[in-house]
Amino acid sequence: MSDDDTVLEARLPEGETFDPPEAFIEEANVTDPEIYEEFEENWPACWETAAELVDWDREYDQVLDASDPPFYEWFTDGKLNASANCLDRHLEDRGDEPAIEWVGEPTDEADRTYTYEQLHREVNEFAAALRDLGVGEDDVVTVYMPMIPELPIAMLACARIGAPHSVVFAGFSAQALSTRMNAADSSYLVTCDGYYRRGDPLDHLEKANEGLDGVDYDVDATVVVDRLGPNGDGFGHDLADGQHDYATLIADHEGATVAPVSRDAEDMLFLMYTSGTTGQPKGVKHTTGGYLSWVTWTSQAVLDVKPEDTYFCAADIGWITGHSYIVYGPLSLGTTTMMYEGTPDYPDNDRLWEIIEEYEATQLYTAPTAIRAFMKWGEEYPDRHDLSSLRLLGTVGEPINPRAWKWYYTNIGDEACPIVDTWWQTETGGMMVTTLPGICEMKPGAAGPPLPGVDAQVVDAAGEEVEAGRAGYLTIQKPWPGMLRTLYRNDERFIREYWAEYSDLDSDDMDDWVYSPEDGAKIDEDGYITVLGRVDDVLNVSGHRLGTMELESAIVGVEGVAEAAVVGGDHELKGEAVYAYVITEDGYEGDETLRQRIVDGVESAIGPIARPEQVIFTPDLPKTRSGKIMRRLLENIANGEELGNTSTLQNPGVVEDIQEKVRDA
Repeated sequence: MSDDDTVLEARLPEGETFDPPEAFIEEANVTDPEIYEEFEENWPACWETAAELVDWDREYDQVLDASDPPFYEWFTDGKLNASANCLDRHLEDRGDEPAIEWVGEPTDEADRTYTYEQLHREVNEFAAALRDLGVGEDDVVTVYMPMIPELPIAMLACARIGAPHSVVFAGFSAQALSTRMNAADSSYLVTCDGYYRRGDPLDHLEKANEGLDGVDYDVDATVVVDRLGPNGDGFGHDLADGQHDYATLIADHEGATVAPVSRDAEDMLFLMYTSGTTGQPKGVKHTTGGYLSWVTWTSQAVLDVKPEDTYFCAADIGWITGHSYIVYGPLSLGTTTMMYEGTPDYPDNDRLWEIIEEYEATQLYTAPTAIRAFMKWGEEYPDRHDLSSLRLLGTVGEPINPRAWKWYYTNIGDEACPIVDTWWQTETGGMMVTTLPGICEMKPGAAGPPLPGVDAQVVDAAGEEVEAGRAGYLTIQKPWPGMLRTLYRNDERFIREYWAEYSDLDSDDMDDWVYSPEDGAKIDEDGYITVLGRVDDVLNVSGHRLGTMELESAIVGVEGVAEAAVVGGDHELKGEAVYAYVITEDGYEGDETLRQRIVDGVESAIGPIARPEQVIFTPDLPKTRSGKIMRRLLENIANGEELGNTSTLQNPGVVEDIQEKVRDA
């Protein structure tokens, strides 16, 4: 057994099962266990089930074109518009019903409700404004905003006119913004003046302007939303040339209507940049027909979303979870979707439960990171509130351990809500491995079986399926509608990063192409998959993927740093935290001043989410005789684990020195 296999085996959890409540099953959207067999027998035609949930301007003529793997095409020659599917088709039956319930952070500020009619009107007005600013079909519009309603409005306005959007998480740095705009060749930006975080207004426009300074060409137009208003929280920015006030644009286009542009199923709906192992973010390309069908179907089948629901996903739209399961999936189904600007612990640790009680939320979809924080704060906080409106709970972003699962099930769901523990990625577009809540029993710690029609297998290093109970590597053996189509302007990297490990790259046969998400996993005798975490050089911090190369580049860019290695260490709240091992240049001391400059450098280059948990100064790093840094040992040290085999090191003495420094840190 290899060292990697040993690490995976050590992380296998114990298993027990829970049945979904009978009351839930009676009302669930999907309740027929035969769906698994039916989808397998009728694949890929089974995915017409997803396509039937959206409205098509022109019917597709083929479910899947697999003639050029891995460049698969879904619902070929079909035409549709994502904005029309999320808005226009609901106006007759749901026009007066809430589409978005937005809760701002300051508790003394009025929340905002957008009915489908109101949302439709403002999306049209902004779409007209974007057109007048010069945005045309296929122009990429960058959206750099926090959790305010104008964010999904901008996304849906872009989709309406056929302009792909590229949303950049508001917590990312100015450099991250300019990097993504340059990569997408995006000449349009939608941003805001600021937003609130734990009671304090943050100056977002200053950061956006700094990012614009790093763009390699002249940006055609920037739209700025006035979030903070005139109540003393504004930062006194004057809009520069080429910058436009959002409210003025909306007023100038009051009552405007824009016919939704009919897009080919394979036309790009959006780009989402995600961390990669090379240091350069990857522009994941998602298309209109397959993606929208996928998130609509999974929202209905897994999250059990119904039009009459008030559905609460506590993620940020700056990440793929918010795209798929705050905006496109729920709105496509005509439900009420909730947005919350703030954090779950401000002004007190019961803020989330207060919101759920007030709005009578029916589902809660959140991250294990948050659940571990809820556990730490104590059950007295949810106990203050009536959470009986909830009928389903979900987790996303990373594996959830059985203890946290049971706490969530008992203290939030009152043992009356099924939990869907969902595994998926930015690249998959939506859920891939999870239980169907109206059918499957639940096993704490195990995500569940692959969804119907998804061929997920756990294999060894040679690509052969492992026995039940053994650790291996998760793979997807067949394409699916929500999959990424490529990496923007980089087909070679797309193949290299996702398909090269287990595929026959010279084959034209779809069966010879295997998608590798680089996650360790095991599968049990019932076909339930337990995801064990990343096996590549990407860290998963609070559900956010951060490339080690990107982190190390930021650290080495700090004056006085000669070399750095970054690994993930176990963390009670974040799941995985950043541990940085740093060698200083001659003449520089590894002191608190340099440590702070390293932390500041990482935050400046990537964002606060990437802040190192520890910076350990060391005279050397453990390296093999070929000069490769042995990161596994550094992970073991960070986690206080046994080191295992060190015989391949050229400098084994450094390990004990690093261990001592970590103990003393």
